[in-house]
Amino acid sequence: SRQEAYRDCDLGPALERDYGMNLQRLSIPVDPHQVFSCDVPNLSTLLYFVVNDQFYAGNSASRLPEGVLCGSLNALSQSHEAVLAPYYNKLAASSKDGMAAFNTAFAQDGFVLYVPKGVVLEKPIQVINILRAPEDMLVQRRVLVILEKGAQATLLFCDHALSANNLFANQVIELFVDEDARLSFYELEMNHPQTTRVSHAFAAVSTRANLLMNTVTLNNGFTRNNTSVRFEGEHAEVSLSGIVLAETGQFVDNHVEVDHALPHCVSNQLYKYVLDGEAGGIFAGSIMVRKDAQKTAAYQSNKNLCGPQAKMRARPQLEIYADDVKCSHGSATGQMDENALFYLRSRGISEKEARLLMKYAFTTDVIDTISLEPLKDRMRMLVEKRFRGELARCAGCSAAYCH
Repeated sequence: SRQEAYRDCDLGPALERDYGMNLQRLSIPVDPHQVFSCDVPNLSTLLYFVVNDQFYAGNSASRLPEGVLCGSLNALSQSHEAVLAPYYNKLAASSKDGMAAFNTAFAQDGFVLYVPKGVVLEKPIQVINILRAPEDMLVQRRVLVILEKGAQATLLFCDHALSANNLFANQVIELFVDEDARLSFYELEMNHPQTTRVSHAFAAVSTRANLLMNTVTLNNGFTRNNTSVRFEGEHAEVSLSGIVLAETGQFVDNHVEVDHALPHCVSNQLYKYVLDGEAGGIFAGSIMVRKDAQKTAAYQSNKNLCGPQAKMRARPQLEIYADDVKCSHGSATGQMDENALFYLRSRGISEKEARLLMKYAFTTDVIDTISLEPLKDRMRMLVEKRFRGELARCAGCSAAYCH
């Protein structure tokens, strides 16, 4: 945590704990289908589970198109080494982040999706990441997603902690979006306050490819999300967005880097925080436009709605070395508009309800970036329940700590 990128994000207290690591691959008895039910209403998904860092084999694989690989990273790396080996750690290896290197050294399993040329996955793939252990545990989770030329896929990752002890998830995600491919990648965190999550997402986006990433933190303890995107072809487009809802005892840091090295590419960043109580938040977003990246369009917006006791740090950055570009960046942090609040109250709306409505309205444009309508509806409901202080967990879920 002494690295410059972590100067305001202190992982020290979390790393000082004495965690167990399941290096001997001991089985922790759990049937995900028995302890967890998290289907998004009206959204037909292919459902998979990763318990700690071990992939749980379900029966969804039988419904995948021919040639698609989806399942255990450990198992498929052995059975399809020629396909996956050229990609594994290709992006993460260039990172100077010590936590990413920590994952590479100890990761043993996780999730992989490989979609061959021209294949379109009609159904979204939903992966439930479950943290559950009888004692404090550190988990090294790995994700590898490869879309070949013209392939299309939608993924939804949901993080849930099902035991109340201290849990640390350190994960690395590598996304390869080849020429003319389209990937939508959604992440939803609903962990408890004793959870530490450090996530590193690396993406390589090729010619005319499209990548959409949306990260929503509804419940957590301490979270650091690193997102690094590199354009590897022209006329590509990337959309990165996120919502953070946090209160006392919760901390969220989104660290975003977009590297425009080639011309005619578009990137958009939109991140919003709602911090109540003594919550803490950081947004550090950077855009690099290199000399040869003419005709670049790169936009970044960070807006934060904070209570009087909350602490928010924002560091938007824009470096431009090309002269024919359209770029903007900015950040705004403030408290609720008292005039707007007074207007709503003058219309007979209670102060509590008025504040809820204003918070909800503040997040809607980020929710609207979700292209999957059933998921968008589900997210609206979860965000509203979270603002109301209700238990924001999926129906039938036994995760008593997700609130």
